[in-house]
Amino acid sequence: MRKAFKKLTTAIGNLIQKLIESIIFRISFFIIFALTVSNVLAGGIMMILYQTSLKDRLNITPLKLTIIVLVFSYLSSATLSVVINRNFFKPLRKLTKLTEQVAKGNYDVDVNGITNFLTEKSDLGNLVNAFDDMTQELSSTEIFRNDFIHNFSHEFKTPIISIRGFARQLYKGNLTPEQQSEFAKIIMDESEHLANMSSNVLLLSKLESQEIVSDKESFSLDEQLRTCMLMMEEQWSEKNLTIDMDLDEIDYYQNKDLLYHVWTNLFSNAVKFTKENGTVSVQCHRANDAIFVAVSDNGAGMDDETKKHIFEKFYQGDTSHATAGNGLGLSLVKRIVEMMDGRISVDSTLGKGSTFTVSLPLQNEEE
Repeated sequence: MRKAFKKLTTAIGNLIQKLIESIIFRISFFIIFALTVSNVLAGGIMMILYQTSLKDRLNITPLKLTIIVLVFSYLSSATLSVVINRNFFKPLRKLTKLTEQVAKGNYDVDVNGITNFLTEKSDLGNLVNAFDDMTQELSSTEIFRNDFIHNFSHEFKTPIISIRGFARQLYKGNLTPEQQSEFAKIIMDESEHLANMSSNVLLLSKLESQEIVSDKESFSLDEQLRTCMLMMEEQWSEKNLTIDMDLDEIDYYQNKDLLYHVWTNLFSNAVKFTKENGTVSVQCHRANDAIFVAVSDNGAGMDDETKKHIFEKFYQGDTSHATAGNGLGLSLVKRIVEMMDGRISVDSTLGKGSTFTVSLPLQNEEE
């Protein structure tokens, strides 16, 4: 990952260097043009003074006139050089140093003060603004990458420690049959948790580098929703939950397997966070050119802060970890839905429950 970042920033740095060279070429052309104009003006003044009686009234000899013109040309050139160096070359040198820092992986660079009123609307100003946007994006990506690695390591390590501890107890023996069964069940559950997390990470990584949904097929969306809920019958039966499903008959054309991940994640969360004897409802309706699927529960709900981050990777609103999870499911759901040009939203009240609504555009096989 770090090598890829370094390669990316090096390529961007090279691109900016080329842009800078282009700007320098334009400035050089402008300098040559300005000096040429200055010399032409100086020559014109010399000719006017020399060919008119003004030189006699001013008592200007040809030598003095030549000196005056040369001084005028020198002063105008020096002034032009100072202006160009202060407003163009100095900012370019600073920007060049910043690109070298970015290429080395330092994204916390400051571009303030590079441009001024003469250059902020020019190509140089546009380049500086683009460079600033790029470094901010790379910086946030680097922070996210570090957080991702930290959180993944923590979430991966926790079940391994649990498995090792209970396996050690089983190995030592001296356990009642009930304890053996309980410890074996914990090991199985934690192993399944690890397998699910690994699968989600791999799938999410794959989808983040993929823009087009392939392997589409026609299927019954309402039947898929019923099947996904039946697959979790053991979980909602243990909690004596009421399952209420109001589904329109809808034939849909899309990637069936990816949508399966969406529904199972949403249903699993609804069942997991609903207390015993609660209710989970699923509605699926067609409206205009879209399909709306709403998954509701009357469980724990969430506060406003949790709603802001609920679709972020590894974010868990249940900070007590009283419920199992790895914080990847909803980020995976969001990515899949957005790849299908759909949207997902959440409406939740702490202590009263949540409703996740997925909207998907209607498609046919020709699209």
